[in-house]
Amino acid sequence: MTTLYTKETLEENPTSLQAWEREVFTRFSEKLSSKKALFPCIPATQGFALNQLRYGFLRDIRTDESAQDLKELLARYTKISRSTGKYASLIVFAETPEDAVKTYKVEDYYTWFWKTLNTLAQEDEKEWPMHIPKDANDPSWEFCFHGERYFMYCATPAHKRRQSRSFPCVMLAITPRWVLETFNATKQKSQRVQEAIRKRLVAYDSLEPHQDLNVYGTENNYEWKQYFLTDDETSHAKCPFEHLWKEKHSK
Repeated sequence: MTTLYTKETLEENPTSLQAWEREVFTRFSEKLSSKKALFPCIPATQGFALNQLRYGFLRDIRTDESAQDLKELLARYTKISRSTGKYASLIVFAETPEDAVKTYKVEDYYTWFWKTLNTLAQEDEKEWPMHIPKDANDPSWEFCFHGERYFMYCATPAHKRRQSRSFPCVMLAITPRWVLETFNATKQKSQRVQEAIRKRLVAYDSLEPHQDLNVYGTENNYEWKQYFLTDDETSHAKCPFEHLWKEKHSK
């Protein structure tokens, strides 16, 4: 059975975790609280400091169990997210064995990521929200699960140049749309937050912010492209989820 944790629970009960779980949570804590290398996502650092983030762990990414674990975690999180605070996000660490770290390239993790999201969509017990298009190339599209809209973020061990997307294991940060809408409540506030994040991003990574980073709802924005950024300037032309969604509904 999967478990949702608070920061306090993880810090106060380290012996209840496996060695790799303790290690990645420690690394995450260091990443989010560093005063020398300021993590770009300001709301995430605030959520961490205020104990409003929730955490979970997935089994080996090379197994089908990792997707099943995520499905359970996200279903459970969807029910409680609105009670955790305005900086709410679910942080998920997936077991990434050393041999996978040595051999997997960015594209291998990309394949795992979209295969996992497809599994969640296929096995979702609730219908896709009617007001959200099913075409990932629509600027209004975003990933949904259990009736909730989410922004998905993935970091991997294979990302080297984009330190903002680099982590010792596969890590997901899953943020409800209502959280992001709070920061975009006014145009002035939205621009202020975005400018501050972009300034930190330039300092944090060893290359310019990716061309696919944009604002939800604008004409040339595609959420799916931002979920999993490449480690260079390239961009994927087609969304794997769109293909998998059509494949599912053509049967």
